[in-house]
Amino acid sequence: RNAHAIALFLDKHKAVKRVAYPGLTSHPQHAIAKKQQHGFGAMITFYCIGGREQSAAILKNLRIFALAESLGAVESLAECPALMTHASVPDDQRALLGIDDSLIRLSVGIESCQDLIDDLGRGLEAALESMQHIS
Repeated sequence: RNAHAIALFLDKHKAVKRVAYPGLTSHPQHAIAKKQQHGFGAMITFYCIGGREQSAAILKNLRIFALAESLGAVESLAECPALMTHASVPDDQRALLGIDDSLIRLSVGIESCQDLIDDLGRGLEAALESMQHIS
């Protein structure tokens, strides 16, 4: 339930370009997931506005989500491949792999859903603020 609520929150936030979560009707495999699964899992991928600087601002401002390169525990975890797992991969190769600088992956845990949404909201607002410094 936490992941679905968070995916809905992200999908409506102005600092988010796109959300990939099979529980959203906008997901290309939503109908298949709905038919084959009981629930939609706890993994969410989203693309924030901007790029690396905004991704970093989001991660820097999270207080509940822990940063981790390996996702899938009972606590909520976040990672940005361009800044973490694939930071040593040259930009052009990352682009070929489909790893955008704005991509953030979440593993949603069992903490209070509202606390997690508030945590992400704080990070997303920091991303919006960092965009104001660019212009």
